[in-house]
Amino acid sequence: MTIEIKVPALGESVSEAAIAKLHKKVGDAVKADELIVELETDKVTLEVNAPSNGVISDLKVKEGDNVKVGDLIALMSAGGAAVAVSASVPAPSAPAVAASTQNNSAAAFLSPAPKKLAAENNVDTSKINGSGKDGRVTKGDVLDAISSGSAASAPANKAVGAKPTERVRMSKLRQKIAERLKESQNTAAILTTFNEVDMTEVMALRAQYKDVFEKKHGAKLGFMSFFVRACVAALKEIPAVNAEIDGTDIIYKNFYDIGVAVGSPQGLVVPVLRDADTLNLAQIEKGIAELGVKARDGKLTLPDLAGATFTISNGGVYGSLMSTPIINPPQSGILGMHKIQERPMVINGEIKIRPMMYLALSYDHRIIDGKEAVTFLVRIKELLEDPRRLVLDL
Repeated sequence: MTIEIKVPALGESVSEAAIAKLHKKVGDAVKADELIVELETDKVTLEVNAPSNGVISDLKVKEGDNVKVGDLIALMSAGGAAVAVSASVPAPSAPAVAASTQNNSAAAFLSPAPKKLAAENNVDTSKINGSGKDGRVTKGDVLDAISSGSAASAPANKAVGAKPTERVRMSKLRQKIAERLKESQNTAAILTTFNEVDMTEVMALRAQYKDVFEKKHGAKLGFMSFFVRACVAALKEIPAVNAEIDGTDIIYKNFYDIGVAVGSPQGLVVPVLRDADTLNLAQIEKGIAELGVKARDGKLTLPDLAGATFTISNGGVYGSLMSTPIINPPQSGILGMHKIQERPMVINGEIKIRPMMYLALSYDHRIIDGKEAVTFLVRIKELLEDPRRLVLDL
């Protein structure tokens, strides 16, 4: 029985994906639920698995192809065993097989040294008769080809000053990131206000309780939980920062789903910590850790990424001292955290060294006034410089 493997539903408002990676080829045996292909949308990477045991009889796509929901990916014969070639392909003659084997061996067993040398000198190794074991192409073979000019894959007289380049197609996620960020700049009236926070008290509290905290809750006590709690408190006081524009209306959101920007192999993603106002520090830390692992493993789902009301981006983990983050539409605000840097500060008339962090709030000036934005950032500063307020809800 032939089974059709098609592009599954990709999620709300997502109709197209790209073939990110084919894990099977024609003739491969597969088991039920075994991964066949990875699809990449503009939001997440999805896996398509085998519905049952069988053999891949035909592939209708190749890596990089764009596909839509319902498109045919592959045909699979239920049951059966793996086959080396399709039965409809005639067996080549013995000389052809020998020549093919030699060429395939030369390509398959190309070691790093000759491969690098061939790439640097524009040499087509498939045209070289390898002198190594099993017909492998050696570094000496490549040098001989370069000196004789017998295996050049392009004219030798390339343009003076030409430099090596590599053209790589943007992933769906990277294309969507570019589109949304440009949309944000073109639509919102983005303004950024800055402040700085003395991290002394938060760092002292963390140092004092981090071991007992981890022992009790099974999660490390970081800085993000303090920032999430501080942002939620500030959002409740300045609701415009938690709002969005819909045509000529302003939608004020009375819930607090906080997006936490994290880097992933596919690019920047912003998974969402739901109902952050109901979570304690331990629950926040566990939630962020789980989302971070899912992002790194490519396991984020569409619900993980949708519907944040406000975003926190921590460029400090990469060493950023100051930046102006771009709003993630349709949100109206984003907080940028940065590197903690010891600096001399005047405290009660005395110069003291303090661990300081610059904070940046980018906001949509269409609905958030400067006074509101500054007040919002000052409120976060106050809460972090006296974290007991977060515990006492003051």
